[in-house]
Amino acid sequence: MRDITHFIDGAPVAGQSGRFGDVFNPNTGEVQARVALATEAELDKAVQSALRAQQTWALVNPQRRARVMFEFKRLVEARMDELAEVLSSEHGKVIADSKGDIQRGLEVIEFACGIPHVLKGEYTEGAGPGIDVYSMRQPLGVCAGITPFNFPAMIPMWMFGIAIATGNSFILKPSEKDPTVPVRLAELMMEAGAPAGVLNVVHGDKVAVDAILDHADIKAVSFVGSSDIAHYVYSRGTAAGKRVQAMGGAKNHGIILPDADLEQATKDLIGAAYGSAGERCMALPVVVPVGRKTADELRERVLAEIDTLKVGLSTDPAAQYGPVVSEAHKKRVSDYIQMGVDEGAELVVDGRGFSLQGYEKGYFIGPSLFDQVKPSMKTYQEEIFGPVLQIVRAETFEEALRLPSEHQYGNGVAIFTRNGRAAREFASRVNVGMVGINVPIPVPVAYHTFGGWKRSAFGDTNQHGMEGVKFYTKVKTITARWPEGAVEDSAFVIPTMK
Repeated sequence: MRDITHFIDGAPVAGQSGRFGDVFNPNTGEVQARVALATEAELDKAVQSALRAQQTWALVNPQRRARVMFEFKRLVEARMDELAEVLSSEHGKVIADSKGDIQRGLEVIEFACGIPHVLKGEYTEGAGPGIDVYSMRQPLGVCAGITPFNFPAMIPMWMFGIAIATGNSFILKPSEKDPTVPVRLAELMMEAGAPAGVLNVVHGDKVAVDAILDHADIKAVSFVGSSDIAHYVYSRGTAAGKRVQAMGGAKNHGIILPDADLEQATKDLIGAAYGSAGERCMALPVVVPVGRKTADELRERVLAEIDTLKVGLSTDPAAQYGPVVSEAHKKRVSDYIQMGVDEGAELVVDGRGFSLQGYEKGYFIGPSLFDQVKPSMKTYQEEIFGPVLQIVRAETFEEALRLPSEHQYGNGVAIFTRNGRAAREFASRVNVGMVGINVPIPVPVAYHTFGGWKRSAFGDTNQHGMEGVKFYTKVKTITARWPEGAVEDSAFVIPTMK
């Protein structure tokens, strides 16, 4: 049995708690490793290492920190195949998708390579008589990230890339379901030239999460996961005086107007709904065709595409998607499918009976399709997070606009149309944080920012881009003068620039 250890102060550290979590191969259903689950004392050991490292790392000039990012990027790219294979073996997504997971994280690292430029402050010469005013961005100290199973490479790099580049040290608590790649990334960060303790990885469950949220020396916490846990993390972390950005769940909608290119829209929907077995916070699990004719034609096109989908092993180059991450998650998705039937939605395609010959114990679910889904149904209101696409029919543009706007989640939405005016109006009015226009998965590029609205995000600052820089730094503003001549009298009135 392979043991996955913590990574503290630049070296592997065996767990001391005696508690472990099983790491499965979703393709076979077999346990392939066990991961140590940390105690509060082990988390504190990582924090002490990070404190020591940050004091000297913050003094390294931004250009040299950027060079570490450049080298880290090179090392990850050189090991892309190895990392993708390990990622797929623990998560279940196909190899090509795992490479995309890593690449999207590297794009944030590329942004972090330009950190000397974005850290420049502002300067005003002569703001008053002989007075100059300038500002600087300084690191917070020790920061932490709590990341989900569905993107074990991308989301950690979204967090620690910018945090470390801006002069902080970082403690990563990845998902215990697929923890190997995060440890490997920390090893590569050390190989790239970051001092020991700048990036630590501590595995764990709620014990480790609470220890992060309560530790006085951790100044900021970034989280991605379910909305209920995001709210918990935000509430407990901010109560302890920390900065917290907590990204939650999603129920992204794809609006199909009657003038849309249905052939292209269908292709886009299939990839966005079923890619990575639907285990993406930016998946597109709800499609809203406007008008009966559009809905009927779209349904037939989607059915035809589903017939061509290949579900297979994560190592199969021909497979569009692989298994879900765990047996418990497979049951959860299956229970939601049954709930949809019980609620009265039309189950057009049922993926629960899917089985892969020779891999019957794998966590595979075939593509499922519901039609006649109503907004009052629980399966519409909640995030299923599996290969399930729901059709919610709308009669008008206004009705279609209202559905994502009034939903509890506000992560992403897409509209498919040839009408520029309709698209512009939709993008302006919809109550959702990220909008795609003929783009099914509107994840912003790394130098913009990622973040939803409503119960999809708690906190005021988004992930990566300049929002990320703002989150991991604090602004200091200096007002300076160098007087000459006679000593001035004391001033008892607040200074003004009259």
